[in-house]
Amino acid sequence: MIKAFLIKYAEIAIKGKNRPIFEDALVRQIRRSLKKVEGSFHVYKTQGRVHVETEGEYDYSGAMDALKKVFGITAICPALVLEDEGFDRLKEEVVAFLKESYPGEEKTFKVHARRARKNYPVNSTEINATMGEYILENIPGFKVDVHEPEVMVDIEIREKIYVYSKSIPGAGGMPTGTGGKAMLLLSGGIDSPVAGYMIAKRGVLLNAVYFHAPPYTSERAKQKVADLAEIVSRYAGEIWLHVVNFTEIQKYIYEKCPHDELTIIMRRYMMRIAERIAEETECMALVTGESIGQVASQTVQSLAVTNEVCTMPVFRPLIAFDKEDIIKISKDIDAFETSILPFEDCCTIWVAKHPVTKPSAKIIRRHEENLKELIDEMVERAVTEREVIKID
Repeated sequence: MIKAFLIKYAEIAIKGKNRPIFEDALVRQIRRSLKKVEGSFHVYKTQGRVHVETEGEYDYSGAMDALKKVFGITAICPALVLEDEGFDRLKEEVVAFLKESYPGEEKTFKVHARRARKNYPVNSTEINATMGEYILENIPGFKVDVHEPEVMVDIEIREKIYVYSKSIPGAGGMPTGTGGKAMLLLSGGIDSPVAGYMIAKRGVLLNAVYFHAPPYTSERAKQKVADLAEIVSRYAGEIWLHVVNFTEIQKYIYEKCPHDELTIIMRRYMMRIAERIAEETECMALVTGESIGQVASQTVQSLAVTNEVCTMPVFRPLIAFDKEDIIKISKDIDAFETSILPFEDCCTIWVAKHPVTKPSAKIIRRHEENLKELIDEMVERAVTEREVIKID
């Protein structure tokens, strides 16, 4: 039974003197991800690698699933861990490992040795040649192919010796918490959870804000958003979801402003409120799921008018994506089926029949003057009376 995983990373390796900070963050995230998996795990780092070793019985598939969701990992290698008992003993262990991993199968293979411990008496080239010959002699059906092998037999000589032949892709990106903190505007649609996932992949911690409009949107709609936040948190870690009651503000805008501008004016107030909450929670940017041309409020002109009310950076990781690209990622992270549940959010309830697609900031500002009597106290009430839910 596999008792260890060799964890590989890529981008972290080029961080120079800051590399230990990123490695330590990766170790912390791996430990966090394995907390809910049955078994005992020891996570530590060595030069160029992170190791996960197990004690006793454990849930292999659960551990693998957890590790696949840790940002910063490029590959997970289930490994045999051996003490140095001489090269002859190593050859026997490697053959036994391969026979157990590929029972009765015919495979082409290549041996790739890496001798990080230079005092090991056999160098990498000799390991490759001698081990390859021994495998060829002792495993029927295995044949050498140094160009396109079906099985790459990796042997890493460190303080211990690690043998592995499978490399399962990880989530990539950077470890959570190494890229600052941002506020995600999370709706019940397909796009915003994907945007949150993608920005978290760059190491950014997330808070999220959801604009709820009871009684026009139901408690099931709110629960759907909480469920989407939970799906994103499987990758991004703990998320604090801020639920803002937006009904009063929406009705006031509907009464006081031209209906073809409803979407853009409501969006501007959402951004204002999201930025207020972001400032209170020490976030340094806003994140949205907008993509150019997808809807009327996502033309270049509309995005420019929306941005006008923000002082923080606004990250839009999906800005140039086709809808098919977004749907693919949504399915990959298991968010799609939840996103398409038929519960309306506040944006869809108040959409104008013919929304303006090329708004003028000057005209929008003039029409927002119609709101000045009550809008500030409404915004203050929405911010201070919001519900906060911990998602982990």
